[in-house]
Amino acid sequence: MLAVFGIVILLVMVFGGFAITGGALGPVLYAIPHEMMIIGGAAIGALIAGNSLHELKAIGSGLAKAFKGPKHVRQDHVDAVILTTRLMKLLRAEGPVALESHVQDPANSPIFAEFPRLLANAPLTALVCDTLTLIVVSSGTLEVRAVEEVMDNALKTHFSELHGPHHALQGLADALPALGIIAAVLGVVKTMGSIDEPPAVLGAMIGSALVGTFLGVLLAYGIVSPLAGRLKQVLDQDEQIFHAVKQVIIASLHGWPQPLVLESARSGLGHAYRPSLTEMLDAMRGR
Repeated sequence: MLAVFGIVILLVMVFGGFAITGGALGPVLYAIPHEMMIIGGAAIGALIAGNSLHELKAIGSGLAKAFKGPKHVRQDHVDAVILTTRLMKLLRAEGPVALESHVQDPANSPIFAEFPRLLANAPLTALVCDTLTLIVVSSGTLEVRAVEEVMDNALKTHFSELHGPHHALQGLADALPALGIIAAVLGVVKTMGSIDEPPAVLGAMIGSALVGTFLGVLLAYGIVSPLAGRLKQVLDQDEQIFHAVKQVIIASLHGWPQPLVLESARSGLGHAYRPSLTEMLDAMRGR
């Protein structure tokens, strides 16, 4: 929940610094609701106009991911490599027939049953099972390069969908300063319509209009853009487990020895999730 902590610091420092330097928070707080109605309403309307219902739900899920952090923990990455290595070892030792029941019905597979968190991860399970089913039905006659191209295409499609909310949030961040200017312009138009009012009244109206510009910039560069960047970090981290699984399958199809297969998958993981080679070998022996 570091994102929440960061936003709190941002708001405290911005408004606190303004107050400490002698700024009056009253006019700002008075102007925020109606300026937010213009800016926030326009932003929501733009999102609705530019996205389908499915994509709008994905944006909500993406925001939740930005606050919750990566889906996969370090042990998940170790388990994914071990699971896929065991399946490929079964394929090599006993042939496609022995592997068939595990990949066509993973819910009833004793191998998958040892990894309930991975079994609950539908996209990851589908990547493993679909790829190995393709190998099973072809009786192992497929070229390794062809299998790799199929996996790359599946991963590209999956990751492209996952990154949709990130692109939408970044686009919203880019638009918010302009929406703030719209709110400010409307405030100036309102002020010009009251030009015969006393200077104190005009000053308050102009100040209220400027709050629109302030909010647009603050929301864009202080909140929405950082959240979009954080979401990208989370998605990039969650992608690593898929690449590790792919590496195990491809390296095994090339006929590499098991330690080299484990190392090829392990070395592709980020430092936050990468176990030592000894840890991977011990985990493989312990299963």
